[in-house]
Amino acid sequence: MKKVLMVAFHFPPLAGSSGIQRTLRFAQHLPATGWQPLVLSAAPRAYERTSEDLNAAIPAGTVVRRAQAFDTARHLALRGRYLGAMARPDRWVSWRFDGVRQGMQMIREFKPDVIWSTYPIATAHLIGAELQRRSGLPWIADFRDPMAQDGYPADPLTWQQYRAIEAVATTKAALCTFTTPGAATEYQRRYPDAAARIKVIENGYDEETFTDLAQGDGTVQPLQPGCVTLLHSGIVYPSERDPSELMVALRRLHEAGTIQLGRLKLRFRAAVADELLLRLAEQQGVLDYVEVCPPIPYREALAEMLRADGLLIMQASNCNAQIPAKLYEYLRAGRPVLCLTDPAGDTAQVLGQAGINAIARLDDAQDIAALLTRFLESGGHGSLQTLPEAGFVRTASRQGRTEALARMLTQVSDH
Repeated sequence: MKKVLMVAFHFPPLAGSSGIQRTLRFAQHLPATGWQPLVLSAAPRAYERTSEDLNAAIPAGTVVRRAQAFDTARHLALRGRYLGAMARPDRWVSWRFDGVRQGMQMIREFKPDVIWSTYPIATAHLIGAELQRRSGLPWIADFRDPMAQDGYPADPLTWQQYRAIEAVATTKAALCTFTTPGAATEYQRRYPDAAARIKVIENGYDEETFTDLAQGDGTVQPLQPGCVTLLHSGIVYPSERDPSELMVALRRLHEAGTIQLGRLKLRFRAAVADELLLRLAEQQGVLDYVEVCPPIPYREALAEMLRADGLLIMQASNCNAQIPAKLYEYLRAGRPVLCLTDPAGDTAQVLGQAGINAIARLDDAQDIAALLTRFLESGGHGSLQTLPEAGFVRTASRQGRTEALARMLTQVSDH
């Protein structure tokens, strides 16, 4: 069996990010494709929050090494302050040093055929690049989403480091992978010499986990009987998923008598931006329509999706080349999906391919209010298509995405 060394910050027992699922499910399904995963991750102390609920999903016998790593903001700050260089390209840059040391030790011990590293922690690509330089092994850089963007990162020096990491990856990596067509197209334009080596492997959902959650009689018990509950499960970013106009839309619907207290709830699960949500809801006088709930274990979060009356996606136009990983779990949950995003973005395109047309612009309160009105009046049926087509959903499983990765691993290892 061939072996792949996987450099990934997001791996159990880290909690609070759906990004953990990509590496975890690849590691889970790769052995069936003839590839043995060897995981190089960070010491748990580096994680802001941990949970043991996903440890059981790591296949028995999987080699997992954890390099020493510190969170600059939590471990290396003096009275809450630290040098900017200590947090570039990210707050976990200290992971690089022991990561390279342990990575080379794993290469000597297990003799992997390919190195694979994954963003959104940029230090993972620094480790991947250095391991490739020292070992000469082929390297696949999994960007997921774009790195250096207009205005992001805001710090100019961090932006320059991101751009430098991109340049190394697109020059030295055998392949660079992204989760959306828009991101891949942008990088093919940005780095034309690497265009043929830039590929797409979308995110997905884990079928086995959903199968285990299914109820025997197929019935769904609503989260709050008699009250329509719209669920947003996951992080609310103040810019990339700005909820401001959503709160304005709620106020307008309340003032028009379209919605009533006790008949509609917006539940935000593990949003992180709790204070922002509550402040915006209070400013618009719609606190009674909003629930801000703490994180729960992954399986419980999926079970909550299965019981929601509607599942809410928010994605701003500045993320048109990105698709929230949660979207694929929403599609598999089989519940109505409402999306607040730019109709021209990749998120809207995927929903259209799934047969869903329940889309409103995130920055347009009137558009959002009209969508919510149509949804409440139709009950998720009629001309408003909120349910995904089964055929499309089947193509989006993590197992299928892993098979695509395995083909790429084989491609680069055979050259």
